[in-house]
Amino acid sequence: MKAIRLSAFDYYQVIKPREYSRQPIVIVDLDEASLREFGQWPWPRTRIADLIDGIAERGGVATGFDIVFSELDRLSPSQIAKDNSNLSEKIRKSLAELPDNEVAMANAMKNHPVILGQASVRNKSDVSQNPREIKTVGVVAKGEDPVPFLQHNKQYDLIQNIEILEEAASGFGLFSLSLETDDVVRRIPLIAMVRDKIRFALSIELLRIATGGESFAIITQIDGIQGIKVAENLVETDPNGNVWPYFSTSQRSRYVSAGAILNGSIDPNEINGKMVIVGTSVTGLEDFRATPLGQSMPGVEIHAQIIENIMTDKFLKRPSISILFEVLVTLFAGLLIIAFVPRLSATKSTLSFVILGASIFLFSWWRFTSSQVLFDSTYPILVTALLFLLTMTANYMREERQKQRIRGAFGQYLSPTLVDQLTESPEKLILGGESKELSVLFSDIRGFTTIFEQYREDPPGLTKLMNAILTKLSRPILKHNGAIDKYWGDAVIAFWNAPIDEDDHAYLACIAALSMMDEISQMNEDHAQKSSDYQHYKLHEIKVGIGINTGECVVGNMGSDTRFDYTALGDSVNIASRLEGQSKPYGVPIVIGEATAAQVRDRLAIYEIDLIRVIGKSEPLHIYALAGYEDLAKSEEYIAFKALNASMLSSFRLQDWQSALDALAMIEELNKKLGLPLDEYIFIYQTRIDEFHINAPGKNWDGVYSAKSK
Repeated sequence: MKAIRLSAFDYYQVIKPREYSRQPIVIVDLDEASLREFGQWPWPRTRIADLIDGIAERGGVATGFDIVFSELDRLSPSQIAKDNSNLSEKIRKSLAELPDNEVAMANAMKNHPVILGQASVRNKSDVSQNPREIKTVGVVAKGEDPVPFLQHNKQYDLIQNIEILEEAASGFGLFSLSLETDDVVRRIPLIAMVRDKIRFALSIELLRIATGGESFAIITQIDGIQGIKVAENLVETDPNGNVWPYFSTSQRSRYVSAGAILNGSIDPNEINGKMVIVGTSVTGLEDFRATPLGQSMPGVEIHAQIIENIMTDKFLKRPSISILFEVLVTLFAGLLIIAFVPRLSATKSTLSFVILGASIFLFSWWRFTSSQVLFDSTYPILVTALLFLLTMTANYMREERQKQRIRGAFGQYLSPTLVDQLTESPEKLILGGESKELSVLFSDIRGFTTIFEQYREDPPGLTKLMNAILTKLSRPILKHNGAIDKYWGDAVIAFWNAPIDEDDHAYLACIAALSMMDEISQMNEDHAQKSSDYQHYKLHEIKVGIGINTGECVVGNMGSDTRFDYTALGDSVNIASRLEGQSKPYGVPIVIGEATAAQVRDRLAIYEIDLIRVIGKSEPLHIYALAGYEDLAKSEEYIAFKALNASMLSSFRLQDWQSALDALAMIEELNKKLGLPLDEYIFIYQTRIDEFHINAPGKNWDGVYSAKSK
């Protein structure tokens, strides 16, 4: 959880790093150019003395070293004499009498305020066996004793500079950086305890010396350290004396080259009136640290950024009350989830959770951008998310139990479509319905009486056969989003656009009808080949007629208060049944009505077969045959046939009998390539024309044929 919280705080800085503005702090960089010109590191202390003098001459206010000089300079005369035993005694004696390089550096330090860096020792095994006395600066404690709050920043020892240099130094500061568990620098201790003595960071010690060298004042309250007062200004810290730097991106304008100071090529204005930190940006010297910005940064620049934060009052803040406030926000958000999620739909619940989580995040972001306050949004959001998931899971399990009860209570005698609808919306278990446009399909097995006679002595065999046929007919209906109304003897009644809305319901009904014919054809083919599934059936060929009509129907839960059925009623349903009845005399498998044809005529192969008055209807209907899929509709032969058929019907209704007969002859010839079931269709019109030759229909004939059977 801590890692997630810290990553979130890092992300804020990545999105909106601190804007860089030049402050009275400059980094003197032991960069690659300096090392190329003046030799590899470490430099002799005399050159360091020249660097200190160069900084002082150009107006540097005070200089801090992000370097520890813990060993004697090997280039000092006495060290050269000691390390080179092959030198003559005279030369060795002369060298030993010369002053060491540290003397030159110490003298330079006496003429200019210098703060020496010290490294902290975090492991007991690295503690010096003969430690020197640690020099301290003046500290005034105001309020509570700060020592108990510094246990988190306790160090075992220091790596100090050689004694002659520390005697000449104006101050001392810790430059070791505190790393989180992921090795990222986020919090930096400005105060630490070393061997029971209070020590300060290099950055704030440099600021103290640069502003007059007054003693530090540590302000402590009952809940921890409030901050450090330096030069009459309070630098706020967390209760343990740490600060959260608000990082800006690495800037080369913070740096000047040490070589430029030594060779005199630097502009004095780069240093005049500024605090100076001496360090290195050379990768090989391994002083780079990971930062929240996702980029590594030289340690010396991090110290400079601490001073910039102090000067601009831009430290990030993590008040001690933050955790309590975050817990309260979490409790409030959790109560909202528990109170409202069970009462809302899944969509509204999810939307509410998203809004709640976004509000918490935006509040955290607002606190960061407006006041640099770090409010942890991850803890409330994650806890709220867990509560949301648990609540949603409980809701889901409760709904599933309710669905199971409905299925158990009604699944035995209600249609599967209605049961599914009721499980999703139990409140729909009422009488009544709605009026809407449906596409209704009515299918019937032709010659069922013959089949029944064949199975008179084998009722189980008949049942098995009918189940097989009805299964074949039902699959395409369900596949193309139809609802099976009922099985009525050997008939199947289905409709589209209820209970689920379907914009293209007429087309889906027609595609389902064509697929039903494909299924029956495959069944007949399997039977003809004595398929293992059908070889025991006592029949030759199964034929099915289908009628489809589109129109207004009443659809809903119909029945008594003890038995319901989701069904469709209305004239359009009756017409679908009548259309199926016409498929046999016209010899076409699928007959569709006018409204259905109007919606599919540009996509499927359909052609008009008659203007007919069905039994029970006074108004005549144009009826059409559905011949096939889109590929057939676009074929040249079918397009030619459709034109001939339209011409034949026009001639027939105009009583131009010879033209109609000529067109029928051409259709019959063309059909040798098409292979459509047109024999009965052609025979019907030839017979009618023969009759009209004998008994002319008269001038007022409307071309309507009155059906004599359902």
